[in-house]
Amino acid sequence: MIKKINFFYIAIIFLALIRVLLIAFFNNHLYNSESLKEKGKIINIIKKDNRVVLDIKNDKKYRVYISENDFKYELGDVVNVYGLFETISNNTIFNLFNYKKYMLSKNISMVCYDCKIKLVRKNRNIFYKVKNNIIDHIGKCKSSSYLYDFIIGDSSYINEDIKEVYSTLGISYLFSLSSLHISLLVIFMEKTLNKKNKLFKMLFMFLYLFLSGFKESFIRCTLFLMLSIINKKLKLKMKNVQILIFLASIILIYNPYFIYNGGFLFSFIVTFFIFLSKKYTCGKNYLYKTIFLSIICFLSSLPIVISSYYKINLLTVIYTIILTPFVLYIIYPLSLIVFIFIPLDNLLMFIVCIFEKSCMFLSRFNTLSFTVSKPNIIVFILYYVFLYLAIKHKPKYVTLFILLLVININSRFLIINPIITFLDVGQGDSSIFIFRGGKTVIIDTGGNYLSSSMDKKEKRIIPYLNSMGIKQIEYLILTHGDYDHIGEAINIVNSIKIENVILNCGPYNDLEKNLIKVLEDKKIKYFSCIKELNIDKHKFQFLNTEIYDNENDNSSVIYTKLNGYKFMFMGDSGIEKEKDILDKYNISDIDVFKVGHHGSKTSSDKKFIDEIKPKYSIISVGKNNRYGHPNKEVLNNLKQSKVYRTDQDGSIMFKIKKDKLQIETCSP
Repeated sequence: MIKKINFFYIAIIFLALIRVLLIAFFNNHLYNSESLKEKGKIINIIKKDNRVVLDIKNDKKYRVYISENDFKYELGDVVNVYGLFETISNNTIFNLFNYKKYMLSKNISMVCYDCKIKLVRKNRNIFYKVKNNIIDHIGKCKSSSYLYDFIIGDSSYINEDIKEVYSTLGISYLFSLSSLHISLLVIFMEKTLNKKNKLFKMLFMFLYLFLSGFKESFIRCTLFLMLSIINKKLKLKMKNVQILIFLASIILIYNPYFIYNGGFLFSFIVTFFIFLSKKYTCGKNYLYKTIFLSIICFLSSLPIVISSYYKINLLTVIYTIILTPFVLYIIYPLSLIVFIFIPLDNLLMFIVCIFEKSCMFLSRFNTLSFTVSKPNIIVFILYYVFLYLAIKHKPKYVTLFILLLVININSRFLIINPIITFLDVGQGDSSIFIFRGGKTVIIDTGGNYLSSSMDKKEKRIIPYLNSMGIKQIEYLILTHGDYDHIGEAINIVNSIKIENVILNCGPYNDLEKNLIKVLEDKKIKYFSCIKELNIDKHKFQFLNTEIYDNENDNSSVIYTKLNGYKFMFMGDSGIEKEKDILDKYNISDIDVFKVGHHGSKTSSDKKFIDEIKPKYSIISVGKNNRYGHPNKEVLNNLKQSKVYRTDQDGSIMFKIKKDKLQIETCSP
């Protein structure tokens, strides 16, 4: 019997591994965008920033964005949805969060922006009626943002700035309804009810699972409890760690995209190492257990945190020890009490305000906060192997994963050859050079408006730099003062250390004047109309001709030669400046050409292109942009060149290794 169970156990794990590897190497979730009407039931509602986000379910699941100030629909309502349903795209910036794979972990493959909905039938489901009543009840409270979080698992109502503070301190998980919270309720029931009343406990777990919208951590907690009961009834003698691995395998067989879900990874990995280290806490006092488990939680969650935020704060362990009991034993229980007894709402708000202000104060101490490059899969696996060995066998293995962490923190010093990335910033321009030792040059920052309605406020440059372990920028070059080229400049200046800023020739516009004011306040050196600069033994030449009467032709045109390969960046320069460049400079056989003005017909004249003969041409352009870029005539002029477009290819990366040019794209 035991042998058969062991064989089944190993087979399940092996099958889960195969499923994960198949989606990693053969990701073929492709759908066509189409305008249609879908009928389905509303199973989730998020109201935020004057927008409503719905999850609609029929035989499939869809995410729907609507703009309705007077939203009257409820969970369980059946509606018709009218609009353009699109396939969810992959991330188009290297290393960043893959929204598509995350949504696939929730079985959502298509999304509809700016849709219209029409009621077909009001909710008839008793469970949804209960949840709707709970939501309405919570909405009456001043502390509703935390009640939504702790009662139904919806943290979207908590202020984004406060959530950023919690993230900085490393305590975000305390405000994501999880097994930590549900365990407290289970312990309370065991203390007050018959410990053997497993049926009531299971019914309660399933109710909470439904209320939380089937959160990943709750799925784990509920199913783990079920398997533990089965394990005891059948006397299978499986350890908690074995049950956990078996459960993770079952879930991954059902949906292998859970491997891309941070909540799933955090829940299973942290719980695994807590179970593994249980022998170190047996018989110990509360303070020892709290400190030890805080360290284990910190270490076991570190690669997940780094992969998501690209930063670690070594003070997180201390913050966890201090703040965890306050949240779990004061704010969380009081939230449950306020849900039942609303008059205590003011007390909860008072305590929450004190807590938030305390966290904001602590977040200022970032001395031990480090930017860390995103670990690749090999580093990810090695880290957990070393941590497992340290806990299971010999503590001396701790030095191995600490060494691995130190190397990852300083990974920029391992960069030897130039890396040039043309970022997808929508309808704008931004190119990033990373040289030996992480020395960085940025040409333009893009603006903050992107073509997709979902991306309007998304910042991309800083997260990308963080993911590469970059802590400062040696030169920020702004080709000219149009918003789609310098719109993010002030945000970048305020977010990361910058040594020098280079502006173009010609008069300053209002955007540039505002930037200069910030630069002067921060005592950052800035220059304009320069001829060349040198960094890491590479020369950047500015092909200045004359001062024009328009901002576009005053764009800095930049030429550089890296390891024998010629790069040229045109900004928004037009045909007139192209002619002047040909008259003044002898330039030909360009290897990588940043096409001027996003492929507009005002640039990239045929004579100019025929003269410089670009091998690879990059067009930075927003998807479905209102300008019709790139122009067909320009594409025709570039027909002898291999053209890459950020709207179709995402970000484009050029690596120079052993004097060979390697090209990677981050396609949507």
